Amino acid sequence: MKRCFLFFLLLLALGAGAQAPVPYSSADIYHGLRKLNVLGSVLYIAAHPDDENTRLLAYLAKDRQYRTGYLSLTRGDGGQNLIGNEQGVALGLIRTQELLAARRIDGAEQFFSRAYDFGFSKNPEETFAHWDKEKILSDVVWVIRKFQPDVIITRFPTTGEGGHGHHTASALLANEAFRAAADPKRFPEQLAFVQPWQARRILWNTFNFGGNNTTRPDQFRVDVGGFNALLGKGYGEIAAESRSQHKSQGFGSARGRGEALEYFATTGGPAPKTDLLEGIDLSWKRVPGSSRVAQEVQKALETFDFHQPQKSVPRLAALHKTLKALPDGYWKQQKLKEVEQLIGQASGLWVEAYTTQPSVAQTDSVTVNFIANDRLGNGIRLNRIEMEGVDTTLGMTLEPNRNLFLQKTISVPATKPITQPYWLQERMTEGAFTVSNQQLIGEPDIQPAYMVHFTLAIAGEAFRFSRPLRYKYTDQVKGELYQPFVVLPPVTFSEMQAYYLKNALGNTMDVGLTARKDIGVPAPVPAVQVGPAATDTLPLLLGPLSLKKGQAYQTAFAPSSLQEKAYRLNIAPDDGRPGYSLLSIDYDHIPAITWFKKAVTKVELLDVKTAGKRIGYIVGAGDKVPEALEQMGYEVVLLTAKELSKNNLKQYDAIIAGVRAYNALPWLNSFYGRLMQYVKEGGNYIVQYNQLGNLPAMGPYPFSLSRTRVTDENAPVQVLNPGHPVLNVPNKIGPDDFKGWVQERSTYHATALDKNFETVLSLNDKGEQPDGGSLVVARYGQGTFVYTGLTFFRQLPEGVPGAFRLWANILALNQKKSF
Repeated sequence: MKRCFLFFLLLLALGAGAQAPVPYSSADIYHGLRKLNVLGSVLYIAAHPDDENTRLLAYLAKDRQYRTGYLSLTRGDGGQNLIGNEQGVALGLIRTQELLAARRIDGAEQFFSRAYDFGFSKNPEETFAHWDKEKILSDVVWVIRKFQPDVIITRFPTTGEGGHGHHTASALLANEAFRAAADPKRFPEQLAFVQPWQARRILWNTFNFGGNNTTRPDQFRVDVGGFNALLGKGYGEIAAESRSQHKSQGFGSARGRGEALEYFATTGGPAPKTDLLEGIDLSWKRVPGSSRVAQEVQKALETFDFHQPQKSVPRLAALHKTLKALPDGYWKQQKLKEVEQLIGQASGLWVEAYTTQPSVAQTDSVTVNFIANDRLGNGIRLNRIEMEGVDTTLGMTLEPNRNLFLQKTISVPATKPITQPYWLQERMTEGAFTVSNQQLIGEPDIQPAYMVHFTLAIAGEAFRFSRPLRYKYTDQVKGELYQPFVVLPPVTFSEMQAYYLKNALGNTMDVGLTARKDIGVPAPVPAVQVGPAATDTLPLLLGPLSLKKGQAYQTAFAPSSLQEKAYRLNIAPDDGRPGYSLLSIDYDHIPAITWFKKAVTKVELLDVKTAGKRIGYIVGAGDKVPEALEQMGYEVVLLTAKELSKNNLKQYDAIIAGVRAYNALPWLNSFYGRLMQYVKEGGNYIVQYNQLGNLPAMGPYPFSLSRTRVTDENAPVQVLNPGHPVLNVPNKIGPDDFKGWVQERSTYHATALDKNFETVLSLNDKGEQPDGGSLVVARYGQGTFVYTGLTFFRQLPEGVPGAFRLWANILALNQKKSF
């Protein structure tokens, strides 16, 4: 009896998202050998990161060993962030990497469409008003034609039980694409790269959660709760590890064990009776001329030595040769990739390319280190190393378990693209990213700055292993770390925050730049382009500038000549290149993320009157309201448990609880008494929206939260109490103040209000009843308590004038002159 063994082999993951080398044991290799004889594929389709059924994906990929994929239509850009203040595109970048981390655990592959998550919608009609339905449908068809799934599974139904309009839209698109992918008349431009494809069936993976049970005894069901002895884990355990990667959503999950039934309703094609892939030949018989392949795979399985996996390399090399001789086709190419990966794993081969610096600027140079090691002594011959700027022919046999180390310095041309996520390289439309390169559509990750190709001879066969160039370093606490390597422009500018200045004339705006390489004299002179179309240019720096790599320069720009209400500023070097701001995201659970914004911002000359000066802010799930408050002229103090317990709260003209603060901060409830005393003695406590749950008391009088939200950012607003100070002091709020709002009006309204609460506004989406719970105010003692579901956390960073004016009034409620 073969025993599953004792040591680990390391191989750099092929995907650009892995932070560190991925360990493969002999059990993993044996598992991969078994998969070679399984020719079946399943594509799961839903709308967002976290929609996927990770237990089912793990079962399909690791038990049934199908090629398994998850197509998330969006990158989750419109959600909330429990680990930081990133929103929009930045949040989508985080959730992209969280999904890739999840897939590395459950064994499925990840895909995306170009759809942008613009926030909650209540029905598919609202969703398709933002998404170009035909454009997103073409993406789903493209992924189906490339992936060629035998079976498609949707998370949600077409009939609306999924709740979110994106959910229903994902099911509608999947079912339409199920038919359209087989029709050569639909999206014929794709046929230059792919062929029409008809999946056998499409199923809806019914569910029982959120108080909605859509499963029925007569539906086809599968137990996906099994235990995999080779992996030492059950699929419920693997699923929990996978789902727990969604850290920005707070989806840490307990490991499940035991029976777990999944139910399915057929929405297209013949319904299954005994198996999800019923009626599909999963053997090599589906590939013409492949009769020898299954036999060779079986021999490799029978002779596999868990203690010396390298003994399988000659058989795998022979299998690779047999596969290459087959006619071209989908399964030939897929299994060639799998065999090549197994050869690298079983041989103990180590190849990598790394730098000791995290980035390089265009027109600068970088030193690259190449390492190759035949760790198990297979007689591997390294013939060639190739990358941009390097082409080295070696033709040498690697010594057993000895590192071959080479070092090359390359120059980075000015034409080398900066390392930008491909879906952010072009200007996006309202509801979708713009990706002109058809072959990039659907790809999950950022394209590496450089790819390095090692050509080797193993057991008489030629192989080409590709690795992304990485930045490698050692942290004193965390040890050896790998991060993506990045190409930068020669100069980057400080992030161009939007400025919304009260009486902006005469005020100054700080503009900073950082040299990403040594800049000599004369240097490009940055300039500010000013105007509604940014056509007027004003010099920002006078005379030549000399900076060392990493050196920063800061100056002030006075927009004293601005006379109109809104302006667009574009900061750029005077050398024909666009100016970019460098942004970074760094969390331990995902690779470091670097991306760029064009150094463009707008200046709004807002007519906003303020009262009060010092604001205390309790940061909840993360938002950019504090920065907006500072732009309004307030002094903002971030309050943690320490400050709330020790500081004199009377010093604050208002205290604000950030979005979802009571969801995210368990300790906040312990300060209920202090906060209510602050209000009673004349303070102004403002609580922004929280989600439903086991919430403590938040205000001085009872109220509850509802699921009511107004997702139409242009929904009409009715004034219920026109004389209330919040609509009059210090700013007179009128209909124009509710124009230009973004994404949504409000969420999680207050309900079941105590008689001491006053309602001010009434909102509703089309076809729904008006609701007054978006902004409620109560006097308590000498002070004021406010709960608001109005989405200030979205409006203020976008510079919505009316939101600033209304927010200033809320902050002024405790000021004596307000009443």
